[in-house]
Amino acid sequence: MATNPFDEELQRTAFQKKAVVRFKPEVTLEMAVSFFRERGYRASLTGRPGQMFVMGGREGTLPRVTGEVSARGNVGKPGTTLVTLDAAGEKLAPTMQEFLVYLRAENKRFIAGQTSTD
Repeated sequence: MATNPFDEELQRTAFQKKAVVRFKPEVTLEMAVSFFRERGYRASLTGRPGQMFVMGGREGTLPRVTGEVSARGNVGKPGTTLVTLDAAGEKLAPTMQEFLVYLRAENKRFIAGQTSTD
């Protein structure tokens, strides 16, 4: 069965990960919006609570790339936020990975700051 070249490119460049952080969902999404805007992508909150989108132009064979970040608070225990990252694109997927690394580093810094003042 032959597949569409766009579908193949989407599968090849897909990035899907989850992370748990101590930031509030709103703070997490605002961090994501500014992170992606600084890197030249269109990024904004969606009409759905706890979700933001990322859009970009042509990357590789894809005429347009999209991604999303969602954040759901108080998952597992109070004060934790589950962040779901989803994107596809030759440049967007590595940028989403970059955001994950940034988010985890900021979370460690945040936790260290809370621990040192307790």
